[in-house]
Amino acid sequence: MKITHLGEATILSPIKRTVSDNLRISENVVHDLDSPTETGLQFEIAGPRDKLFFAPGKVRAGIVTCGGLCPGLNDVIRSVYNELNYAYGISNVIGFKGGYRGLDPDTTNKPIQLNSEFVDDIHKDGGTVLGTSRGPVDVKRAVDNLIKLEINILFTIGGDGTQRGGNALFQEAKKRNYPLSVIGIPKTIDNDVAFVSRTFGYSTAVQEATKILDRAHVEAKSVENGISLVKLMGRHAGFIAAGATVASQDVNIVLVPEVPFELEGKNGFLAFLKNRMINRKHAVIVVAEGAGQDLLESSSAERDSSGNILLKDIGTFMRDKINNYFKLEQIPVTLRYFDPSYIIRSSRANADDSILCDLFARNAVHAAMAGKTGLVIGYLHNKFIHVPIELLASQTKTLEINGLAWRAVLAATGQPDKFE
Repeated sequence: MKITHLGEATILSPIKRTVSDNLRISENVVHDLDSPTETGLQFEIAGPRDKLFFAPGKVRAGIVTCGGLCPGLNDVIRSVYNELNYAYGISNVIGFKGGYRGLDPDTTNKPIQLNSEFVDDIHKDGGTVLGTSRGPVDVKRAVDNLIKLEINILFTIGGDGTQRGGNALFQEAKKRNYPLSVIGIPKTIDNDVAFVSRTFGYSTAVQEATKILDRAHVEAKSVENGISLVKLMGRHAGFIAAGATVASQDVNIVLVPEVPFELEGKNGFLAFLKNRMINRKHAVIVVAEGAGQDLLESSSAERDSSGNILLKDIGTFMRDKINNYFKLEQIPVTLRYFDPSYIIRSSRANADDSILCDLFARNAVHAAMAGKTGLVIGYLHNKFIHVPIELLASQTKTLEINGLAWRAVLAATGQPDKFE
């Protein structure tokens, strides 16, 4: 995939370890350009280059965090600043407050100057010290402000909507012949970003969700005919639900967006649950937030400020359906409903995610200093890569229902391939 450059890189880098632009990774295998061409898209491998576009110590960079919270945001901010400061001698780094709204010159959330003292302990807390918001900003006004502040590099930390916004800023700056490097660092707790095998925050989410499932299992087993229903994050992909289920090994039914299901009928979800309750006297059910949207009485076309379709609450819907069904069947049950979404996403990153955050951040800095722009840092086959923003924003990743992850769920739970 072709990566846009602001101009020729002519300045020797202070970093000795380098990566050649000739190295590529395909969707299937890593190989050199001189080797036979592999099938699939091919991406430039990320990492430090031997020559830079921006002179070390003479750059002003900005960082913005957008969208919902995710474990690891502060880790990324800290590592971006530290790589700029310690590796490239750039201490002039601005933190834009409150998401893209902070790029508006009239915002009440004025930018702050980052320094080593400010970022020293931020990785020990969840959330983002820069604040966040959903929704766009007037692109022309934002670029006016970036030019006024003499920002040469902007790191955009967020999901696909954030990266589309970053692309708009890059395109507007390009129209004005202003050399602005816009580098995206993909953030989604749902792990549904294309060309990224694992996003930061996902490992923490699975770990925290597993703790909830352990407690849900205790609740269900502690009473006769106990049912624990746990709603987990996953608007369009069931990675967290699947991962936590396999980690827990105490879940009996999992519902994800990728697998439609029927409630009624002899082979439906409710009949399967009834048989489980008769035989085992308890059940733990996991439902991803985007599952079963077709079952709800009315589908909403309403969108949030980021452009995402507002989902109906499948968790409370399933809770009520289960209670009503067993009441009609004259089988007394005790149902406990858990929705730990905000608890999970506001958690501090675990060690695994902290390492991943650091690597995403440092590779983003290397790309920016080399004068690359309009890209997002991807991660495939244990290699960090450069992905054009337009390509990443046009695709999503979902669970493969014939893949190993979903087959592991079926093996762990004993549920059928489909309820129908």
